[in-house]
Amino acid sequence: MNSGRLRASDLSGNPEPDHGTAPTFKIFPSTETAPFDHPEQLLKGITRSRDYLLSLQHEEGYWVGELEGDSILESEYILLLTFLGKQNSEEAVQAANYLMDTQMPSGGWNMYPKGPIEISASVKAYFALKLTGHSPTEEYMQRARIAILAAGGVEAVNSFTRFYLALLGVIPYSKCPAVPPELMLIPRWMPFNIFEMSAWSRTILVPLSILWAYRPSITLPAEQGITELFTGRPEDYPRTIPKSEALDSLTKKTWFNWHGFFQVVDQGIKLVENLGLKPFRKQAVTRAHQWMTERFEKSDGLGAIFPPIIWTVIALKCLGQDESSPGIQRALRELKKLQIKEGDRVRLQPCKSPVWDTALSTIALREAGVSNRHPAIRKCVKWLLSQEARQPGDWVNSSKSQTPGGWYFEFNNEFYPDVDDTAMVIMALRRCMPKTLKHDRWLTDFLVTPEWNPYDEELDTEAIVIGRSESREQAYADLDLLEPMIGAIQRGMQWMLGMQNKDGGWGAFDRDNDRELFTQVPFADHNAMVDPSTADLTARVLEAFADVQLPLTHPACQKALEYVWSQQEDDHCWYGRWGVNYLYGTWQSIVGLTNIGIPADDPRIVRAVGWLKSHQQPSGGWGETADSYADPTLRGQGAETPSQTAWALMGLMAADEIDSAAVRRGIHYLLETQKTDGNWDEEPFTGTGFPKVFYLKYHLYRTYFPLMALARFERLRR
Repeated sequence: MNSGRLRASDLSGNPEPDHGTAPTFKIFPSTETAPFDHPEQLLKGITRSRDYLLSLQHEEGYWVGELEGDSILESEYILLLTFLGKQNSEEAVQAANYLMDTQMPSGGWNMYPKGPIEISASVKAYFALKLTGHSPTEEYMQRARIAILAAGGVEAVNSFTRFYLALLGVIPYSKCPAVPPELMLIPRWMPFNIFEMSAWSRTILVPLSILWAYRPSITLPAEQGITELFTGRPEDYPRTIPKSEALDSLTKKTWFNWHGFFQVVDQGIKLVENLGLKPFRKQAVTRAHQWMTERFEKSDGLGAIFPPIIWTVIALKCLGQDESSPGIQRALRELKKLQIKEGDRVRLQPCKSPVWDTALSTIALREAGVSNRHPAIRKCVKWLLSQEARQPGDWVNSSKSQTPGGWYFEFNNEFYPDVDDTAMVIMALRRCMPKTLKHDRWLTDFLVTPEWNPYDEELDTEAIVIGRSESREQAYADLDLLEPMIGAIQRGMQWMLGMQNKDGGWGAFDRDNDRELFTQVPFADHNAMVDPSTADLTARVLEAFADVQLPLTHPACQKALEYVWSQQEDDHCWYGRWGVNYLYGTWQSIVGLTNIGIPADDPRIVRAVGWLKSHQQPSGGWGETADSYADPTLRGQGAETPSQTAWALMGLMAADEIDSAAVRRGIHYLLETQKTDGNWDEEPFTGTGFPKVFYLKYHLYRTYFPLMALARFERLRR
């Protein structure tokens, strides 16, 4: 059986035999000089990876890899099907088959491979299996029950799981946190209006508020209940939710017990409702329904992500819509699109990531030398331009700029462009334009803001383009290609500038979405109620600014720099909000800082480089477990992965470490572990949905990030 590694014959340039073993590279200690003595092998590795990535492009021009989440996706889908009376359907049974594959040897279910048991996921998975015909007497079910009871039983599940249990008649709604639809009536100028919640929480809680208003529940046969998972009597189930261990601590310390205060408010809301005092209920439900309906347009379902699509189906049922109605059918079709069927198994994705994957694939291919005139690049540029958000979304409630721009993550999600995708697409498009390099024909200066105009004249324009072509016809053809890219980049830059937070950083979907008290409300235990600034995202914006030559002296850059420096940890790394974890944050922070103009010999950069080097493993690779979110002492530690190794390498190379032994060892690691088809294997989850709550495995991370690192090394070493 082929090992999937590079063969020893590759190192000498001899033809490959039909069999072979993996090469053995010399491992250099970080204190030694490390001459890179396999340039031909490097070029072969880049070529293989480049060709593999090109082969994955869709005909329309985009790339999209599987986005893998944990078992809650399959479990919650089965619970929805049960509510619809379809727990015995083929897709429910096949989703249950996949659930069995993801069970831990110890009995429960976790959030990522080799992670600890997660109680809510485990309760939902057990319940879903039982609903689809799995007997509680089976060995794997008994093993699951023991693990669940040891982890706290049904009493320990989170608030969203409680709503599923109430929906299926396991507990009464009085045991769930109140989500009154009257939240929809709070005006924007008052605290605690829905637009002060994060975008993803907003799209979940609006349909959930309709559920709260109607409180639908079905009655299951007694044998399909889960009384065996309660540690005490079901009738003694607690009415309030304990403070979640997953919640991040408040950055602003307070003596007041806000969690206890909101528990009292929750009980007060329920008391008032029980007395029948709901004068604005009808108006609030109507407003919630209108809000949802408006956001169905130009979207792959509400918010284009799995949880709100699920709750959309239930909310529309509450409003009296039949399952055959256009709204419910549309939502069910979007859920179907998230399915991946293999044999008698069905698994689901939380959403799809084509814009993100396409931008990163484009950057990797351009780094690998694929011409901007290559058909694949032409197609992906055209596709990315077609995905620009051109209408106002929820962000208008907080942004300084009201002009639409930017890009979203999914195929269609017009109301929710995000800063991360926008920055990445701007960099991808910029790399597909001629630059001021030796063989380029065109020079483009972006005039992003009035503060940045390198010309003496006052110019009311987006960019200055100067260049030459072989003929007038070719010049017009080049300009026809440049014009839409310049306009899109300009709008994206303006949109991002309008989204900068007061603290100098950027969040993902909204500006100044940082009201921490929201994290203390009873339904906030998913640790995702706010969308504050993060260092990794802010540094990525700085990297994009550098690509359009926004100077270090620009006010937005100065504020962003202050923020990123303020977030550097005591041991000189940075926390990673959107990727696992300190390796991700440190890579992106170093790249953003150095690209915008911070010198590589700045002591703070030097110390961050030292942190990266100190966490390189004997193999030459880097890896970090998602456990580091719950236990920061594990930062920078974990099984080596191609994507995390690539991040560390790009961070080091950005700091002028191209000739260091650490970089050469990391390159050796990537070449050693590359498969013959040009790809890499990667089991761990290296993407982050919500720290401590939900993690992701981007199946293309193992492809475009290593290619990016190898190609960048080859370019810089020349």
